[in-house]
Amino acid sequence: MHGDDEERVPPGADLERYVRELAEFVGLDEVDATAIRASAPAVLKHEAALTSALYDHFLRFPATARFFLGPDGTPDRTRIDRRKHSLARWLRETAQAALTHDFVYYLLSVGLAHSHRDYGPGGKIPPQFMVAAMSLTQTALARIFRDELGDPAAAFEAAVAWNKLLLLHLNVLLIGYLLPPRKSA
Repeated sequence: MHGDDEERVPPGADLERYVRELAEFVGLDEVDATAIRASAPAVLKHEAALTSALYDHFLRFPATARFFLGPDGTPDRTRIDRRKHSLARWLRETAQAALTHDFVYYLLSVGLAHSHRDYGPGGKIPPQFMVAAMSLTQTALARIFRDELGDPAAAFEAAVAWNKLLLLHLNVLLIGYLLPPRKSA
């Protein structure tokens, strides 16, 4: 698909319509929303392990660890705990499978915060790490569904539904990377 910037980056007023159209395009429907909500207890049961595993993974690689180190070069546990808390909030809200006005703009604000704020250790988060984090999350969820749901067909349907929703989220998060920085007053 080729197009101009208006097709790639929706104007702010059209973000909700853009997300609804993208949901339709990827086939995210009420059956998927039902599968997400039905599998949510299995996911949320592992919320702490999921968030810890993701940040432990980040700390294993210098390219991502730099975002979570203190001035002395050791992991900044306070910063990591705040990030885990934010990730857990996203996971809990995602488990509701609601694409509300507030949630869509929350996702956009997360994308903007990762891509436009040049504070803290490491500076701005490169988009490839946002994509990789989503991939790690999808993989972890698929394993949870395999282990927790007991029925291979239900595990497959849950993984498919969550993948659709997470890729929709990723798209909104990455819009933040495409928007130009605000001009200083």
